[in-house]
Amino acid sequence: MAKIIGVKFKNTAKVYYFSPANEKDKYQIGSGVIVETAKGLEYATVVFDVKEVSDSEIVHPLKPVIRKATEKDEKKVKENQEKIPEAMAYALEKIKEQELAMKLVGAEYSFDGKKLTYYFSADNRIDFRELVKVLAQKFHLRIELRQIGIRDETKLLGGIAPCGRTCCCAGTIQDFGKVTIKMAKNQGLHLNPGKISGLCGRLMCCLEYENDYYEKACKKV
Repeated sequence: MAKIIGVKFKNTAKVYYFSPANEKDKYQIGSGVIVETAKGLEYATVVFDVKEVSDSEIVHPLKPVIRKATEKDEKKVKENQEKIPEAMAYALEKIKEQELAMKLVGAEYSFDGKKLTYYFSADNRIDFRELVKVLAQKFHLRIELRQIGIRDETKLLGGIAPCGRTCCCAGTIQDFGKVTIKMAKNQGLHLNPGKISGLCGRLMCCLEYENDYYEKACKKV
């Protein structure tokens, strides 16, 4: 058995496990913590307090919680967030100047403020080397441009799904599953693309995680 806490990064739905700094510590749900990741120190939000899980549920070695977020940490996160509109506006201006066929979706600063990551979507491969150079000269930071797919774009931006709730990809689904038209048929839905597609234009994610129930129900009929 191992003791863990669960955290989320930014506005993602996926929960990550970390080893508590001190097993006797209590972590308030919704509070901030600083954790060690492959990218360095990052800020995360507590989803659940310390609990024990079997070793089969985790991937060793667990990265540790460095500390509970301090007022200084919270201030730094807020300052990073406040700088994003300027970073987006400047990048959009340069993308237009360079006539790059890409859609800028979002941007984020690393916790330490030393790296600025941009997320974009595009139909084809983009040569953005000159753009990276210009952005680095402007912000004096390490710049990373990351191309994402249309489902990831909707996950990042969020929105309200046809059911009236937050999009599954942005609110509940931790990892994208394979969604097929057969799943819609299992549920007896009309195969109208406008009725079974999400904001991303792809088949709705909820078709996949509801499918097991409908398959079992159909066998009983």
